[in-house]
Amino acid sequence: MDDMAEQVSERLATDLDDGFTELVRVHATAVRGFLFRVTGSASEADDLGQDTFLRAYTALQGYSPQRRRELRPRAWLMTIAANVWRNHVRTSVRRPVSATTVEDVCQSWPDASPGPEERASTAEDRRRLVSALTELPENPRVAVVLRHVVGLSYVEIAEAQGCPVGTVKAQVSRGIGSLRQLMEAKDPPTREVLK
Repeated sequence: MDDMAEQVSERLATDLDDGFTELVRVHATAVRGFLFRVTGSASEADDLGQDTFLRAYTALQGYSPQRRRELRPRAWLMTIAANVWRNHVRTSVRRPVSATTVEDVCQSWPDASPGPEERASTAEDRRRLVSALTELPENPRVAVVLRHVVGLSYVEIAEAQGCPVGTVKAQVSRGIGSLRQLMEAKDPPTREVLK
């Protein structure tokens, strides 16, 4: 666990409310970014982000101080966010991504993060990439976003998804391959974006 994660976990163990405030401060952007990428909608990401942190706080209230101290906050929050999103998908009718929501997502796509988004050098390329990402099936989409947008390790993603590391690596690989195919189908010249 890195120093920041240890500090957040320690604060959660000693003072839940103070620790939770720090947890939100440190991880809200990553949670919201993850939810943007999997939903394709800024408003859904905001709503699901609030639900994620509500569920996290509720869960933390039932944890012993020792369990809070041992928590890996980022992976734990991404697990909750992924489950909140999956529950949302199961209980609602999926809407297609509109041009407005894709543009909203592209504006918040972090250019400094490693992964496919780094290769999307223009706003149009990013728009097409985000649009293609929202077409991926659930497991590869979550794995690609957690790996290449949020920056989790394969071990952290496996923990978040409750599956072996090899499965996560396969999901990321298949997801990237599917993204390439989707990008080429939409506009053959954009294949350079995912090389």
